[in-house]
Order: sequence, then C-alpha cells, then structure tokens
Amino acid sequence: MTEEVIEADVLCVGGGIAGLMAAIRAGESGATVVVVEKGNARYSGCGRSGNDHFEAYIPEVHGPDIDGFIEELLKTAKGEILLGRNIFQTQFARAFGIVKLWDEWGIPMKYQGGWEFAGHSFPGRTMTHIKYEGRFQKEVLIKQAKDRGVVILDRVMVVDLLRQGDRVIGALGVHTREEKILLFKAKAVILATGKCSRLYPSLTPGWMFNDPHGGVQSGDGRAMAYRAGVELQNVEMPQRHIGPKYFVKFGQASWIGVVKDPQGEPAGDFVQKPDRRHGDMILEVNKLIAEEYHAAGKGPLYMDCTDISEEDYEYMMHWMEHEGNISLLDHMREEGIDIRRHPIEFSTYPLRAGGLIVANEKAETNLEGLYSAGDESYGDISAAATFGWIAGENAALASQETKSCDIEVERAKIDEMGNSIEQLRMRSQGPDWMETNIALQQVMSDYAGMVRNEALLEQGLNHLKRIREKARGELIARNTHELWRCLEVINLLEIGELLFLMALDRKETRGLHRRPDFPETDPMLDKAHVVHLIDGTPRIEWRSYQGGE
Repeated sequence: MTEEVIEADVLCVGGGIAGLMAAIRAGESGATVVVVEKGNARYSGCGRSGNDHFEAYIPEVHGPDIDGFIEELLKTAKGEILLGRNIFQTQFARAFGIVKLWDEWGIPMKYQGGWEFAGHSFPGRTMTHIKYEGRFQKEVLIKQAKDRGVVILDRVMVVDLLRQGDRVIGALGVHTREEKILLFKAKAVILATGKCSRLYPSLTPGWMFNDPHGGVQSGDGRAMAYRAGVELQNVEMPQRHIGPKYFVKFGQASWIGVVKDPQGEPAGDFVQKPDRRHGDMILEVNKLIAEEYHAAGKGPLYMDCTDISEEDYEYMMHWMEHEGNISLLDHMREEGIDIRRHPIEFSTYPLRAGGLIVANEKAETNLEGLYSAGDESYGDISAAATFGWIAGENAALASQETKSCDIEVERAKIDEMGNSIEQLRMRSQGPDWMETNIALQQVMSDYAGMVRNEALLEQGLNHLKRIREKARGELIARNTHELWRCLEVINLLEIGELLFLMALDRKETRGLHRRPDFPETDPMLDKAHVVHLIDGTPRIEWRSYQGGE
C-alpha cells in the first residue's frame, strides 16, 4: 500500500453531526481542519437522514430554573445516560445558542413561527424537546463546513491514534476504496465516530445492518481511544429501544397513537387516545414492554393510530419524514398499510452497548490534544451538536498554542499496522469479517445478554478471547471493502472483551445490567466505572462523576 501524509491543525474523525459541528467551529476559529469519514459525510451518523427532536432549555419558555429542566430530562430521555451533572449543565447552557445558529443556517428549528415542544415529556410536566425539520441537516452542515475552508475526506477509515508521550499528534487511516494508508499529522484530534452497533445481533439476525444506527457505527473511536490509553466508562451498561417490528427505526416520539394489546386495551396509563403533544409515554417509561408482553403471553403490542384526526395525521407524517423515516413510510405505502386503519406492531429492539469515552465539559479526554464529542461521549442529537461545537472551539484554541510534532516517532506503529493490513489482504483462506462478526454477536447474546452472572461472563470472555486470537491470525479481506469491515470487527472484538471484563467487575444489578448473583443495586457504586489501558493491561476503577449525579 502507498502512504500519503495529510497535515491539519485539527483532525475530526467522523462526519456526523458532532464531527461537522466541531469542524465548523474550529474552522471559523482560524484552524485548518480536515474531517475524515469512512463512509460519505452526506449520509453518515445517526442524523444521516434526519431528526425531528432536539433537547433545548429555552429561558423564555422554561424560566430561570435550568436545574429543574435537567431533573425532568433525567426522568425521561437522559435517564439511560450515566454522566455527571456538570455535563448536562454545560450542554443546556449552550444548546439554545446552537438552536438559533441552525435556524440561521437554514435548518428550520421553529414550526409555524414558534418553538414547538412535543414528545419525550409527561403530560402536565416540563416539555424538553423542540420539534425541528432536520431532514436536510447534513447538507446544511456540510455547506457550512466547506464555507469555512474545511476539507472533508470520504471513504477513509481512521484506525489508530498516533501519540508522543501523553499527547496525541495525529492518526493513521486506511482508504476504503484505494490501496492507500493515510497518515494524519494534527495538533488536535476530535473523535466523533458515533455509537457501537453490531456488537449484539440485530432484531433480524439474517440482516445484520437492519439497525437504527445504520450498522456502520462500530465503536471505532472508543477502540482506538482505549488503545491509546484513553479512559472509557460504563462499557458494560446496555440500552434498549423500541419501535416498529422488523423494520427497525428510531422515532418513537414521532408517533401519535396509543400502545395497545391485541384486545385493544392501552398498555399504559398515560393516554387513552392519540395525543400529538405527548405521544404515549409508556414507550419512554418502559422500552422493554413489548418484550415483556410477549414473554407473558399477552402480546403482541401495537402502536394504534386509528383514532387519529386528519390534522394530527398530517402533522405526524410531516415529522416522520424529518425524523428520517421515509423508507418506512415508503414501505408501508407499497404494502398498502395505512396507520389510520392498521395498528403497527412494535417490538423491543436488541441490546446495544459500548459505553462512552470519558470527556469533561470542555470535551477534553485524559490524552492531551484529544477531544471527544457526540455519541462517543455524551449521547443524542442535542449533545452531539453542542459538544461538537465545544470540542471544535477548544481544539482550535489548543492548536494555536501547540507545535506540530513529527509523526515519524510512531513509525513502528505505522509499519505494524501496514503489515497487519497486508496480512489481511494476502491470506487466501480463513474466516471473513461477517463470519467473525456473527460469532461475536452469538457470544455477546449468549453470555452477556439480559441475564448475566459470574459463570456466564467468565465463559463468554474465554470464548471471545479465542475468537480474537483466531481473528488475529486467520481473518481475511478479499478487497478494500472487506478490509474496512475487518477493521470494524477487530474494534468490536476489543469492545466486547472490555464489556465482559467490566460486567464481571460490576457486582450489582443496575438498569439493564442484571446479575441474579448480585440482585441488589449498590448505592456505593453510583459512580463512573472507568477502564483504561496501562502497559498493555486494562485497569478498572470506580470514580465519582464530576459535578455529582
């Protein structure tokens, strides 16, 4: 493979919402910026086809009590995200500024001239999410980035960070279409590679990429950060979601209907008829409800919109398009499914996990010059936009005070990666990426699923170590596309092994981490569960969240 060196003040790894917002802010702050995206930035990230909800504290609407606003979110959309209070305070002190910027740039953040609050909130309580028209948000953000001189490189996967001492000095990437290794020399690096998909089987195991995140977000940022000695937290803590069965999509709060059982009885107590302002909050309160009904022999559960008014139907269709559900709407139209006549079966989606990169309110990690943003460290579209902006701001400032380093100090790592890639490409026999990914998913599902105990976790860890060892010596990539997938699976195997180690260390039941051998929630463990690599060995510790719970 040939080598190409690219230099920038700030390198943004990932072209989703967080990566683009970071690039925009760094670019307008005077830094030279390169965004590297392993796919196509126009269609990458969780916001690739749109969003219609944005968490925002608006003083003119909510009054002066930002802490009360945060408390309400912790009862709903933020309840799954284990972070310190200072992170939420920073996000919501600045999110409204991002809302106004987006509106100025051409992403409509108002509806019919005003702030439209709906969804993800309980009746009679503080409304936390504004509706916005995000279908074309990626086009707008790409234009804003390019207007500031940002260079966007598509089809390049960053696979490892380059460092000198306790500081990041760049990154190493592989072109997913050409036989080329790219060496990035940067004064600051921002990781924004999204979530961690494909660790567990999808709802339809034969269709691995039937995933609401798109299936290509494979924990790349977390894995390369961990290898560079950066701290990760709560890797073992799983999450679930709920939505249309088989046709897996986000957007539960875009639906205007009532969740009902086969007899037409509501599954929750929040609504008895469609409510465009709140939806049915049973989906927020208990994302496992469809699975529980099925297990109890009372299912399936349906999203019943049959009593919706024509006005609310048009309203819902408008927001479903902006939430990125056009393919679902097209499918229902082709199949003759009309939600005004046909209830839609809902399902609890499989586990997702991977934890977060530890980053503070300035988006700084414990490695000097390395920043993290979006789902990498904070979660959701509002946090991605806000902390992307914060990361770009601080990375640009740091780059002004930092001298460029010679990446040749990492020549041994560069050559080692080049040799590993050559071996993947030269082998003629062995397991391919898909076979390895399926094996990983099977082990994760069987041994670190919804029920965990010490014996299961230890056995699963042993299996996973064997798979990793086999992959190191036998994995094959017959072309550059398969090489990309192999590198993703290598990252997933690393995250999977960390999950087992941390699940063994968390000797309690908390949220969806359920251990019958430790059935109680230990209040002494209301802390961040942190892991980082020291001299080739993972070190796990408990640490209080900054700013408190």
